Order: sequence, then C-alpha cells, then structure tokens
Amino acid sequence: MAVAARELAQGVVHGKPAIPAELVEWAAPVSLAADQLLPVLAALEPLLPDRGLRRGSVVAVEGSSSVALALVAAASAAGSWCGAVGRPSLGLVAAAELGIVLDRFPLVPVPDPSAAGPGGWAWVVATLLDALDLVVAWPRGPGSVRPADARRLAARARERGSVLVVVGGGWPGAAGVHLSVARVEWIGVAAGHGRLRARRVEVVAGGRGAASRERRATLWLPAPGGGVAAAVAGDEAGLREAR
Repeated sequence: MAVAARELAQGVVHGKPAIPAELVEWAAPVSLAADQLLPVLAALEPLLPDRGLRRGSVVAVEGSSSVALALVAAASAAGSWCGAVGRPSLGLVAAAELGIVLDRFPLVPVPDPSAAGPGGWAWVVATLLDALDLVVAWPRGPGSVRPADARRLAARARERGSVLVVVGGGWPGAAGVHLSVARVEWIGVAAGHGRLRARRVEVVAGGRGAASRERRATLWLPAPGGGVAAAVAGDEAGLREAR
C-alpha cells in the first residue's frame, strides 16, 4: 500500500478527528456534471440502470464479497481512490487480480466495535466517504447499523459525490441498487477428481427508481483466465472438455 493510503487508514483507526488535508485534496471525489458515473466492468454493466455506479448512491450487495470487489475494479483501474472497511479477511491478492489498484485501496479491517462515535464503523465509513470515490463496507452483522447512521451515511455520499457499497445484508432500509447472488456453480470438479477452473454466478439486481426493474446477469467470477466475464451459452461445455 502506498504511503498516502497507509496514512489515511492509520488516521482513521487511531481516531484522529480529520485525515491529512493533503490527502483529502489529492483523493477527494470530484463530482462534475460530465463525471457523474464511476465505470464498472463490462460484464456488470447490464445489472445497473446507468451501466455504471452513480456518484452519491448506495449499493447493497448480498451473497458475495467477490461481486462487491468486482464493482470496484474498473473505477480503481481508471484512477479512482477506493477503500474497504470491516473485512479483516479481505483477500488483497484476489482484489488485485480483479483489477483493483492496491496503492489506491486503503483498508480499515476492524473499526472499534464499541465506539458509536470516533473510531466506530459508521464514523470510519463517513470519514472515508469524505476522501474517496468509492467505499466498500461490511457491517458487523444484521441490525448493527442504526437507521439514523444509515441516513447520515447516505447523505454524506450524496454530498461528497462518492459511492457506498454495503456488503452482507446489514444495511437498514432500501438501497438505490441492490445486488444479490441467486446461484453459484464451480466448474472443473466431477466424480471426485479434476480441479476448479471457474465459478459461474447468477446475479439479480433491483432497487429503487430506475433500478426497480429486475435485471439478471450470469458471470464467470472468477473466469477461467481470471477476472470477470459474462457467461454465454457453450462456455461450460468448453470448460468441461478442457478439464
């Protein structure tokens, strides 16, 4: 992790009242009229009404941390600062393989679980929303995010033009976009032998407003060669033959 990103994470964990001003100026989201969307990988575009992540929005993801990280990949590769909160077991190697640039991906693994103010989960997320384009956050569990905190974080994202991706079903109320995993299938092991080659994931999208119409996409996550790809008819047969 680059020095600037490391300083950001340390400043949050140690409960400092503000992150370094130089870093805020460098990394803070710039919400221009022509730049209201953060890009996503081509395979994920059909799931989103704007075919990208609208700045100022909240996205809820259930059933897969990999889907949440895949949402980050294109924006990170395009130069955005992104970060993660509340996932000490986050696989940084897997994140890098998806295309996330770790030098611009500060990680705050464990916010203070006893703190309702500085150092607590909501405070850390709010602080990162002030400085980054996109924040991926794992609540401690269902019911751990107070509705008042959720409203404040949604307002902070709108004000700063950043995107909050909440993973794991701990977000109270309805997010603008909601993604859930309906089916998962690993390819490459049959009759007790072989090796895992790829994972096929069916993702269902819904939400509010323009996102209320149900959308579905079947993805390889990871794809046979790594990364994310849309699954098309005939892919599975080719993988089984190549086993």
